[in-house]
Amino acid sequence: MINNAIARRYAKALVQLGSEGGLIDLFRNELSVVDGLFRDNSELRAAFADPALTQDQKKNIMKELAAKAACSELVGNFLLLLVDKNRVAFLGQIVQTYEKLADEFSGVIRPLIKTAFPLDDSQVAAIQNALEKKTGMKVVPQMVVDPSLLGGIVTQIGDIAYDNSVKTQLKQIEDILQKG
Repeated sequence: MINNAIARRYAKALVQLGSEGGLIDLFRNELSVVDGLFRDNSELRAAFADPALTQDQKKNIMKELAAKAACSELVGNFLLLLVDKNRVAFLGQIVQTYEKLADEFSGVIRPLIKTAFPLDDSQVAAIQNALEKKTGMKVVPQMVVDPSLLGGIVTQIGDIAYDNSVKTQLKQIEDILQKG
């Protein structure tokens, strides 16, 4: 719980900073690259957890990392602040929270859309347009193919799922037949 509060505080500050300069999407991309570097490199994570390394050594590593990821000055300074405050271990949570807060600020939703078969671009666009009309928000769909659905579509927006799959419809028919 405390970790979530820490991540939220840092992410919220960065969203506010990004919103002032219209840099929310730029920050999202830069943070995503840096987070990916941390996720993919266990030695890098270990270096920031190593008490034998001084703050200056950790700052130098972070500066090199920010340069490698081509981060803006603001994101670079934010990453150095995480080193100063010994919060680098929370980077993954901060990035996830930042993405959620940035979407809320920008009026974007990212529904998970499962289908039994891959959809072509026109079908995805039709689903996207329908969801945009229904929600009044910009929709960035995340498409997943799940052959177990047999057919149809399952759309999950946050905690709400709209299940129009053949698998679920067959299950409902089975339930009706069993109840008699």
